[in-house]
Amino acid sequence: MRPQVRNTYLALLAIAIVAPLVGLYPVFVMKLLCFALFASAFNLLLGFTGLLSFGHAAFFGMAAYVAGWVVKTQGWTPELGLVAGALSGAALGLVFGWVAIRRQGIYFAMVTLALSQMVFFFCLQAPFTGGEDGLQGVPRGSLFGLLPLADDTTMYYVVLAVCVASFLGILRIVTSPFGQVLKMIRENEPRTTSLGYDVDRYKLLAFVLSASLAGLAGSLKTLVMGFASLTDVTWQTSGEVILMNLLGGVGTFFGPVLGAGIVIALQDMLADKAGAWVNVIIGVIFVVCVLAFRRGVVGELLAFIERRRVRA
Repeated sequence: MRPQVRNTYLALLAIAIVAPLVGLYPVFVMKLLCFALFASAFNLLLGFTGLLSFGHAAFFGMAAYVAGWVVKTQGWTPELGLVAGALSGAALGLVFGWVAIRRQGIYFAMVTLALSQMVFFFCLQAPFTGGEDGLQGVPRGSLFGLLPLADDTTMYYVVLAVCVASFLGILRIVTSPFGQVLKMIRENEPRTTSLGYDVDRYKLLAFVLSASLAGLAGSLKTLVMGFASLTDVTWQTSGEVILMNLLGGVGTFFGPVLGAGIVIALQDMLADKAGAWVNVIIGVIFVVCVLAFRRGVVGELLAFIERRRVRA
């Protein structure tokens, strides 16, 4: 990693650490971090493997329900709830991936969408999810039985620690030999196959990793907000995470985080003023960004820096 990039990330981490101390609402920033992790998990599949899934909300939402249920009704501690949510996302990702990777392109995307809708209807009918009312009143509990998470500031630093560790994990994955193979699959799958790599196995593992991280994000969101709802598992949520990646920059490390920040901030600022027009406004911004910034905000910025470096 270049020193300039590393210093930028360290500066962003410093800002995140002091955010609650300078007046930023901790719950809003925690929600942003959860969706940033969700977007980064999706980017692992789309940006670094080249697989477009229209069903990632299934992992996010199902894990949210599982984590909320085990914490609320089974009395599990929050860390066990997070583990249960991440494992449920991984298990669901294994099923989705085993079915979907047999197809390519638009057929892959449609299979993931169909499977996601099946999960939606399951969550609508299952008794433990609360149906249309959702799973309400999920307690935060105490971390390891020692650290009470009812305080927003304490919860914020736990969420920040989990997200930073997850981001570092994603960075390690994409820079490892395994990550290089994923990039080869994205650029030229037939060539990768001709080199002797079991492409389907790599794609399935990438799918499961992405699903488990999405599940972790959904579990965190349930603990932060205290509820899980059908909104978490709808196709619109799958569309939002795609939008976050396209706005920020697909295939860049920080792009999904910035894209999530833009979308969540706009939703929060415009919810009371614009009402149902929020989605229209975000859609217009998306169209403008796609036309003006084909690589996303971070992608265009990195391309500009590279052009300056070449000219110098």
